[in-house]
Amino acid sequence: MDKAVVAVLFGGRSSEHSISSATAGGVLRAIDRDRFAVIPIGITREGAFVLEDDDPDKFALDPGHLPEVVDNGTRIVWPDSVRSRELKVQDADGIRSLGPIDVVFPILHGRFGEDGTIQGFLELLDLPYVGAGLLMSAIGMDKHTTKSVLKAAGVPVVPWVTVTERDLARDHDLWHRRIRSLGLPAFVKPARAGSSVGVSRVSDWSELDAALATAFAEDDTVLVEQAVVGREVECGVLAGRDGEPARVSVAGEIVISGREFYDFDAKYLDAPGIDLVCPADLREGELAEMQRIAVRAFEAVGGEGLARVDFFFTGTEFFVNEVNTMPGFTPISMFPKCWIASGMSYPELISELIDLARVH
Repeated sequence: MDKAVVAVLFGGRSSEHSISSATAGGVLRAIDRDRFAVIPIGITREGAFVLEDDDPDKFALDPGHLPEVVDNGTRIVWPDSVRSRELKVQDADGIRSLGPIDVVFPILHGRFGEDGTIQGFLELLDLPYVGAGLLMSAIGMDKHTTKSVLKAAGVPVVPWVTVTERDLARDHDLWHRRIRSLGLPAFVKPARAGSSVGVSRVSDWSELDAALATAFAEDDTVLVEQAVVGREVECGVLAGRDGEPARVSVAGEIVISGREFYDFDAKYLDAPGIDLVCPADLREGELAEMQRIAVRAFEAVGGEGLARVDFFFTGTEFFVNEVNTMPGFTPISMFPKCWIASGMSYPELISELIDLARVH
């Protein structure tokens, strides 16, 4: 049987470039080479598509090394019409064919990759791709839109205020009063960034302006959310096959013991003070309720590919904090951990995502 050819896309122009590259390293290491041939395509921080090395170690993530796609002088030449799936590469020796591709695996986090832009590009080329489609990606990337859609669908979400730089400049006092109505502590987040980039916890209102400035450095729209006292639990969702309902993993829990919140260093650099516990200690009825809400949230934003649904659990209520349409796949990431605890290996999870894209 011929191997399916998978173009793995990673890097990109967002602030999560290194996280995307590290996730790609994990996928390159674990993908089933008996079933799939891989073409690694890196996207530089300037947006150049380059042919990368098929070397997982090159993209390992540790405190002393944030992996990056550098411009090596090659350029990927995409198909020139929907009649072809042939990929080519141009380098100093000219243009050569890489052959036809069967599916694209866009392991891209943040803007210009997880927000519908690359999905729209692939739709134009009529290339099958892993994960959420254009609309679901765009909704999932924007925290304000996600919350608005979830609230309309009856999914419980944490109270929030959305503010832009223009709003604050026009009426600083009004927006500060609206934000203060949420109470303390509060979290300040860019509307369209992930991996906890630009996120601050505000425990005193004197810290608000600095937190807003940090978030505005990532995006011109910012959310301020009421802090919920409770446990941080998450689960993975996979789209169903052949009309079957979506599948939900067991729950994982982020146990914070020595940090203010689950920040970038804890998520990706294995910093102390955070434990990822999977499966989480939930009663059977609690897990069933969480999984029910996760499916409802997943379907509300589009129900395609995959998602990691993040919750706050107060002990009596589950609040959806975020629906992440391309969660991290690094070795310490929650999404693969939850599916592994549910009985699916890491390579099997990657194969399932590719297969879902091919039959979509």
